[in-house]
Amino acid sequence: MALWFPHLPTDRLQRPNKALAARDAPPLVVVAKVDNALRLSALDRKAASLGLVIGQPLANARAMLPALKVVAANAPADLNLLTNIADWCDRFTPFVALDGADGLLLDVTGAAHLFGGEQVMLKKIRGNLQAQGFAVRCAMAGTAMAARAFARYRDGAVIALGAEAGEIAPLPIEALNLDPITTHAFRRAGLKTVGQAASRKRQEITARFGAATIATLESALGHAGKPISPRTPAPDYWKEQGFAEPIAMEEAIRATLKSLATALFEVLEQRGEGARRLEAAFFRADGAVRRIAIEMGAPTRDPAIIERLFREKLDTLIDPLDPGFGFDLIRLSASRVERAGAEVADLHAGVLAKKEISFLVDRLAARFGSHRILLFQPNDTHIPEAAWSAVPAQYSKPAKLPWKKIRNARDAPRRPLRLFTRPEPVSFLPGSQLLRWRRVQHAVAKSEGPERIAMEWWRHQAVPPTRDYFRMEDGEGRRYWLYRSGMTPREDVIPQWFLHGVFA
Repeated sequence: MALWFPHLPTDRLQRPNKALAARDAPPLVVVAKVDNALRLSALDRKAASLGLVIGQPLANARAMLPALKVVAANAPADLNLLTNIADWCDRFTPFVALDGADGLLLDVTGAAHLFGGEQVMLKKIRGNLQAQGFAVRCAMAGTAMAARAFARYRDGAVIALGAEAGEIAPLPIEALNLDPITTHAFRRAGLKTVGQAASRKRQEITARFGAATIATLESALGHAGKPISPRTPAPDYWKEQGFAEPIAMEEAIRATLKSLATALFEVLEQRGEGARRLEAAFFRADGAVRRIAIEMGAPTRDPAIIERLFREKLDTLIDPLDPGFGFDLIRLSASRVERAGAEVADLHAGVLAKKEISFLVDRLAARFGSHRILLFQPNDTHIPEAAWSAVPAQYSKPAKLPWKKIRNARDAPRRPLRLFTRPEPVSFLPGSQLLRWRRVQHAVAKSEGPERIAMEWWRHQAVPPTRDYFRMEDGEGRRYWLYRSGMTPREDVIPQWFLHGVFA
C-alpha cells in the first residue's frame, strides 16, 4: 500500500491554525530557494485550484494572486510530521517505510484480512487520516512501485496481484518517478505512457536509459519487485490488543500489559526463548503514539517480572503517559530474544540469589537507566587506575580474568577503598613528615613502602615515569596512598608527590 500526501507542508501549518484553514483565508503556499530564486515547493488545496503549480516562481504566483499567504519551507518539521504519521500506521503493519518527503509505503501482505479485506482496510486508513486533517491519496498493488504510481494517478485503486501491467499501461510516463531528464527523453521519443514504454524492446531502453530504468519499469508492471526497507526492524514476536472503546484508566492499561505479557510468554516458551528487550506501544485515539521499552540482563519470559518492570518504568517517566482521549490499541513486542534453557535449582550454586540480583539490576535500570547501573570487571594490567573497568550490568558478560588477590587474610589492605579518578598533587617532605593536601596539613605517623610500579612501555609512544607508592597514616588514623613520580638520580631535582586514594 502506498500513501501520498500532496499537501503535507501546508497541512502541517493549517491543522493547528484554524485561521489558515478557514474558507475566507487567502491561499497558502510554501516557498524554498532554488537556483537563487524563491519557488513554490508546496500548495494548499485552494492555491492548487486557482492554477498555481509547484516549481513556479514566487513572483509569478504573486502576480496571479496578490493576496497570497507565503511561508518559508521547513523540511525537518515536514519530516517529523511524516514520521509521526508512519508511527500511527504501525497499528496496521510494522513494515512501514518512508517514500520520499511526502509518501509512505506499507507492506500489508497477509494483514488485510484482519481489517475486513483490502478495500475496507484502504478506506479505513484514508478515512482516519482525512479525519486528522490530512489530504491523502492511496492505492494497493502487488509491488511498491506500482502502488506508488496508482496512489498518485488512480486514487483508491486496489489492483489484484498480477494485473498491474494492464492497469498501469494508460498512466503517464511520470508515474514511474524517473528523473526529469529521463522522463523528458521518453516524451521526446513519443513514449508518453507506461504502456508505450513497456511495448518497446528491453535492449533498446537499456541502451538508451540504463539498466536502472528497466528495473523500475519491471517493478511498476508487477513483473519484479523488491521488499521495502522499514523504518525500524520488525520485532521477533508481538501481541496486541485493540479496543472498541478507547481505555484511559491506569489499572486497565496495566492489566492489558500483563495479559499481553502472558500471551507472549506462551509463544516464547514454545520456542525455548526469552526476551532481552520489550517495547510497549500505546496508540492513542487521536493518532499519537507513545513507546516505552524495558531491557533485561538475562532472557526473561515471566509475565510477573515483565509487568513489574513496566510498572517501574511508568512510575519514573518524566513525561507521564498521557492517554488523552484513550488508547484504542496496545502492542507488546519482543525486539531482541535469546535462547533461554530451563534452569535447575541448585542449593549450592545460588541460582535463586543470582536471579534476585539480576531482577534487582533490571528494576534499577528501568528506573534510572541501564547506563547508570554498572558492574566492575578486572583488566589485564597492573596499572592501578586501569586495573578495572565499569560496564553496564545488564550487558556484561562473564569476565575472562579473575580478580587477583594481592594480600593475605590478616594483612592490611594494599589498595585504597577510594581511588581518585585523577591523582591529586600534594606537598610532602620525607624529612619533615608533614603532608599537605587540599590546604590541610597532616602529620604522618607511620609509612610503608615503596612499591614500585613501572608503566607499560609497549602501550605508550612516550613512556610515563615510574611510580613509587607508599601507604601512610596520620596521627588521627587516616590512611593515604601516595606515590612519588619522576624518579631521577639527580639530587637537585625534587620528586613530585601525588595522592592516588584513601583507605577510609
